[in-house]
Amino acid sequence: MLVQQITKEEAWQIRQVVMWPDKPLNFIKLKDDGNGLHYGVLDQGELCTVVSCFMENDRMQFRKLATLNDKQGLGLGSFMMKFLLENSRQQSAKTLWCNARVNKKGFYEKFGLAETGKKFFKDGIEFTVMEISLL
Repeated sequence: MLVQQITKEEAWQIRQVVMWPDKPLNFIKLKDDGNGLHYGVLDQGELCTVVSCFMENDRMQFRKLATLNDKQGLGLGSFMMKFLLENSRQQSAKTLWCNARVNKKGFYEKFGLAETGKKFFKDGIEFTVMEISLL
């Protein structure tokens, strides 16, 4: 497995297929995608997992972490999370955070992220804001 920087367009393809397959491509694009850094996990040369990162002051937000459905459960998301934690520290972030689907919060808890108490709904799906201090 290998993590490498990818284009936002490469991230969009997997985001749509995994997260919002019933929505048009424009639905999964973020208005600030042009300002983010996008990373992908390649497994045997195939792009399988994507994520987009945005630094604001000393806080790194990761968004749209997605692994192809037929590649889930193989450790690719965990591999990406370990990369995100290390990469955030290298960029001097004090906090790493995300908006997690409530049904996926257990995955993020394994890496030390905790709920902040802030929750919201988007298109009928409940999200919780989770973060970890990197100090």
